[in-house]
Amino acid sequence: MIHYHPSIETLTDYAAGSLPLTHALCVSTHIEHCHECQQQIRKLEMLGSHLFDQTKVESRRLNRLKDRFFEQLAEQPVQESMEMALQKESKNTSWEAQYAVPNSLRQFIKQGYDELNWMRLSPSFKIATLYNEEGGAQVALTRVKAGAHMPTHTHTGDEITLVLEGAFSDESGVYRQGDFINRDASHKHKPIVTKDAECICLTVLDAPIEFTGWLARLLNPIIRRYHPHSH
Repeated sequence: MIHYHPSIETLTDYAAGSLPLTHALCVSTHIEHCHECQQQIRKLEMLGSHLFDQTKVESRRLNRLKDRFFEQLAEQPVQESMEMALQKESKNTSWEAQYAVPNSLRQFIKQGYDELNWMRLSPSFKIATLYNEEGGAQVALTRVKAGAHMPTHTHTGDEITLVLEGAFSDESGVYRQGDFINRDASHKHKPIVTKDAECICLTVLDAPIEFTGWLARLLNPIIRRYHPHSH
């Protein structure tokens, strides 16, 4: 059961086509899992049809907006090294076989999560950048081993996290598949993955996260190097 959802304001902006494209991608992925938000979107669209006589015009505009976004995503090539390919052939893929990539992410994840160019930041934590919006947000996946944790960190901007696989907890609660979590610069937390399975999350970052531990701080320059707002 999904316990954490986008705010009604976010869903309203999504239904109206006014949500930033990177944020809309995250909401679309959540909606694939969430019947409650599917119903909310239908209600908002019905309300919009009563309030505006130009529904067809708005629909065409939204479709053009979505088409432009997916065209941009299609232009981002998936990079895969020879070493990664050999690792995939030799490893046990029983977990990967169980994963279903959401339809909204299949524009740039053709086969599965293992095909991505993962950057390992620690023995248990790695990240794969999916899309960098020029001058804007970064869309990425994080992958943390079962029972492990991410270093304690703060946010230098807004962060949306959507749980795709597994579950994790922090000081505020437990988050499972489909949960949509919004954090801002006031939040400081240390996510811990449950012991039963690894955790894969989709994230949208307006600005890089900032690790606060004395050793983890060494990762901050690496994180900033791969975020568009850091250049």
